[in-house]
Amino acid sequence: MCGITGIIGKNKGITDTVIRAMTETIVHRGPDQDGFFSDEYVGLGMRRLSIIDLSTGTQPIWSQDKSRCIFFNGEIYNYKELKNELENKGRIFHTASDTEVILQMYEEYGDTALSRLRGMFAFSIYDVEKHTLFIARDHFGIKPLYYYVQDSKFIAFGSEIKSFFSIPDYVPVVNDTAVYNYLSYQYNPLTETFFKDAYKLPPGHCMSIDCTTGTFTIKKYWSFTFRPDENLDEERTTKDIQDTIRDSVAHHMIADVPVGSFLSGGVDSSIIATMMQTIRGTKKIKTFTVGFNTLTEGVEARETADFLGTDHTEITIGPDEYFSVLPKAVWHFDEPVADPSAIGLYFVSREARKHVTVVLSGEGSDELFGGYNIYLEPFARKKIAWIPHSILKLFLNIPFEFFGKNYIRRAVSRLSDWYIGNASIFKQDEISRLWKAPEQTAFTLNGLYADVANLSQSVQMEYIDIHTWLVGDILAKADKMTMAHSLELRVPFLDIEVARLASTLPDRFKWRGYTTKYLLRKAFEKIIPESTRNRKKLGFPTPVRDWFTSERAEIYEIIYTNKYIQTHMEMGHIRNLVEKHMNKSEDNSRKIYLLLMLALWYNTFIDKEKI
Repeated sequence: MCGITGIIGKNKGITDTVIRAMTETIVHRGPDQDGFFSDEYVGLGMRRLSIIDLSTGTQPIWSQDKSRCIFFNGEIYNYKELKNELENKGRIFHTASDTEVILQMYEEYGDTALSRLRGMFAFSIYDVEKHTLFIARDHFGIKPLYYYVQDSKFIAFGSEIKSFFSIPDYVPVVNDTAVYNYLSYQYNPLTETFFKDAYKLPPGHCMSIDCTTGTFTIKKYWSFTFRPDENLDEERTTKDIQDTIRDSVAHHMIADVPVGSFLSGGVDSSIIATMMQTIRGTKKIKTFTVGFNTLTEGVEARETADFLGTDHTEITIGPDEYFSVLPKAVWHFDEPVADPSAIGLYFVSREARKHVTVVLSGEGSDELFGGYNIYLEPFARKKIAWIPHSILKLFLNIPFEFFGKNYIRRAVSRLSDWYIGNASIFKQDEISRLWKAPEQTAFTLNGLYADVANLSQSVQMEYIDIHTWLVGDILAKADKMTMAHSLELRVPFLDIEVARLASTLPDRFKWRGYTTKYLLRKAFEKIIPESTRNRKKLGFPTPVRDWFTSERAEIYEIIYTNKYIQTHMEMGHIRNLVEKHMNKSEDNSRKIYLLLMLALWYNTFIDKEKI
């Protein structure tokens, strides 16, 4: 696990100096070693967190003929199988690392090798003779990879945007369109980041760059889709789910350093921890939970830990500690992600790093196996399907809000008109009142909905979440908050073999009797505690609603005095939101939190306030 950086240019002296500064910025991603290469066309660097092949895995790693070198961030879990295949073809290896396997796979198969890599990755391969650079990002976007373009020419890439601040003459400019869409999504759904001219390489994509001219091409090498197979046998598929997930967990445990697991009170992390303990045998695995002083997350996780007999660590945090680390978390995020649960990850990662270097976690299960409660709504709506829309719309004309009114709104609307993913903070009509700067373009999901128009609405929701929410929120916070503490997080549910199986499940295997993840739960009955297996999806609750009180005046002042918010938004509307929340007439906690994270981001990266 590493952080990688790169810059192209024709002055080796400048390039060499800049790449070292860019790499030093992300030292937290790899405190163990650094590595560099530069010539008159390119400068490449990395920071290494040593996980596999501690003695010979130093980067860059070179091809047999010294014509190519690779810098790699991530882990390839099937590298031993791929290595055997390549050795049978006569290829010779000089290290025991997965990094060299990627390089030789690329030499053997070109970019078609990418779809066969089972793992998480962001890497660059430089051809020193052709002066070309090849970079790629993993299938689901578990590992981040950004690139910087100027006048349509490629300039640099990196695991974090903040590396670009070391480039001479780089001036950060706010991308108003990203901010505008962030107000709805709580993260930036665009390819272009909060910083103009800085982009995210999308998941499942690769890029080829001519380092002599700066011209580049981007190619999609893989994409996830659902192909439900109605002929699947339930008993056989239940066994397949258990076997495939167990195999994935076993592969994700490969490391030459201590490995543990995050453990919440839910079914997903319990499955991961259970499989780990089963594989480990009598040696206890280490599990970690974070809770808040007003919630019961820790109690539920402890129940599973006691059942499994793990070596369990639980930490509890309160509001003062929580708010005190927000500026640091924003710095690590690069772009704001207004998900309050991310800060819980920050704290539990800090604790886990005292004991292990790698943790496994349950991200991705809900999106692949149908775990969010909102996915059940299309089934529930069948109960009112007999009521004409004209009658339902009469209820919407009632001039006050009542329980179920939003449900009726959704029932008479197209799914694509209201479902933008698991997070929807400011609705479009409220954004129109809030945003006083020139109007920006709203991000559209029409293309994604068109991809799955022939599938059920619940599957359409899953598909939208996998291509937006999963990478923009779930995986972003998982990577940034763990790497802030030099901790590697692995996600066995997002293994391509697990995903391949999940893509074939028909609706009846995912949702039954208003139960989410039906067949996944069934696959692990009698293996995890029954109370855990049957627990409804709760997300990762954070009590910010109760923490935003009149005693938090300094928090609101950060929002009120922020230059960007003052210039682009109606301050009266924002003050009204805060006032209504404090007098408990409305729950505006998520909106306040979103604005707070935006204000801290601007202060940190644009106004350059000290953390």
